[in-house]
Amino acid sequence: MANSVQDILRMIRDEGIEMVDFKMVDIHGQFRHVTIPAENFSEDMMTDGVGFDASNYGYAVVEKSDMVFIPDLDTAYVDPFCDIKTLSMTGNAMIIDYPQNRPLDQYPRNIVQAAENYMRSTGIADTMLVLPEFEFYLFDQISWEVKPGSIRMSLDAEQSYWNSVSNGKGYVVPYQRAYHVAKPLDRTYECRSEMCLRMQEAGIPVKYHHPEVGASGQFEIEPKLGEMSKMADATMLVKYIVRNTAMKYGKTATFMPKPVYGEAGSGMHVHMLLLKDGEPVFSDDEGYAHLSREAHWFMGGLLKHIASLCAITNPSTNSFKRLVPGFEAPVTVGYATSNRSAVIRIPAYAKSPKLRRFEIRNPDATCNPYFCYAALLMAGLDGIQNRIDPHENGWGPYDMNLYSLSDEEKAKLHHLPTSLDQALDALEADHDYLTKGGVFPERLLKNFIAEKRKECAELGKIPHPAEFDKYYNA
Repeated sequence: MANSVQDILRMIRDEGIEMVDFKMVDIHGQFRHVTIPAENFSEDMMTDGVGFDASNYGYAVVEKSDMVFIPDLDTAYVDPFCDIKTLSMTGNAMIIDYPQNRPLDQYPRNIVQAAENYMRSTGIADTMLVLPEFEFYLFDQISWEVKPGSIRMSLDAEQSYWNSVSNGKGYVVPYQRAYHVAKPLDRTYECRSEMCLRMQEAGIPVKYHHPEVGASGQFEIEPKLGEMSKMADATMLVKYIVRNTAMKYGKTATFMPKPVYGEAGSGMHVHMLLLKDGEPVFSDDEGYAHLSREAHWFMGGLLKHIASLCAITNPSTNSFKRLVPGFEAPVTVGYATSNRSAVIRIPAYAKSPKLRRFEIRNPDATCNPYFCYAALLMAGLDGIQNRIDPHENGWGPYDMNLYSLSDEEKAKLHHLPTSLDQALDALEADHDYLTKGGVFPERLLKNFIAEKRKECAELGKIPHPAEFDKYYNA
């Protein structure tokens, strides 16, 4: 679809639109928005845009921080969560310049487009398809407090096993046994089905939804494969739709990687494949798992740079509470077929040559999806350009349960960083693959690292309730 201003004006008239909402993205991958009366939308919007202060979005700009937001008309859709009929769209940030505005190179949407352009310039491929799996929890109640005299958190999910006494009906989900449970144990089916309907109305095709392993309200929605830049936009919308639909049903949704102690964490596994002139780059009937040399080199690039990638794909201190053994989360730097304990898993069910692919399992949805997908592409392209063979580097294939290895065998494996600080150290030392072709500006990476260092330092100073349990009477 290629909307024109006239198409949008017609939509405003035919749909009875009263407001037009522009959704922008900050450095952390959060939506911010500015709204105008629909009567103010005109052809001039495509040149004059909407002004905003980029420094308030976390970007370290050398130029004056005043920027303009230019809407992408192809992203327009009617927002189902607004009581006043509202047309919503996202777009790009531009530096005010004369005679013509130029893209803000730090803006997430501009970065993912720059990564796609760089990919095409290499001649390796012209399209990257990605499929993120969205895992999240739905709670009935959540509260927290961080004060000098009170540090606490509480949450509840009516379906959880811990409500077997108070529930009064007996329909509770046993610990770690929620995977694909049916009604009446599955309490949020209608809520999730509506989420999927809203996604499809927004132009995001859905493959399926289902309960996940975590008994205390963990679920998954999986879309279909899509082009990388469009899927980055879709990822933002999925989170928006999930949260707002949950509120409608009296629930609260979180994509936090590890919200419940002792339960399965929520990741955002990312499936990926490359196409050139419509043909698969990753398929080879003679290769391991029917994948081509280019696919293996791409995996090699991901595994070589995995520690620094974690700073972008897992950019929260909570991320590393999920990346621990025992909950099907990846902790080992390696690849294998149908193995959930390795960072890269090759799904055995993807048999069609055009669908042969692999998934990287460490990312989670606290990431900025534009940065995440662009960084994965840049690491993979670096692997192809330098022919980084994952087998020759000792990264697999690991066709066994890595959790069941002896301590001696485990000592030979390479592991992911165990903290955000470690991942940031790795990103400081290893980021040349990201700055190739000017895709990730050096100043953006420095600013991103500095912002995340502040987060780590701030959270590191706060006593944890578990520390009282361990040390109060020491």
